Amino acid sequence: MGKGGNYVTVAASEVEELRRKNGEMEKAVEEMRKEMLQLWRRTQVAEEAEERLCSQLAELEAESLDQARDYHSRIIFLMNELSRLSSDSASASP
Repeated sequence: MGKGGNYVTVAASEVEELRRKNGEMEKAVEEMRKEMLQLWRRTQVAEEAEERLCSQLAELEAESLDQARDYHSRIIFLMNELSRLSSDSASASP
């Protein structure tokens, strides 16, 4: 059993080392899994925020377009009024 016993001892120590490394790797994988879950959650929050911002931006764009159209109509009205008043005063002058 002299030489054969050494192989068993070496194999047992190798198995123990492999078990230790396996445990370390399992811990590392679990830590990575936790980090990935945190990143996924943060990504979800960021995507939801992006959707809200896009919606708000669309509303603001529509509102600004409405305001621009209102201002344009008001300017046209005032220009027409000014033109009418100018022609009325020119025709009233002797």
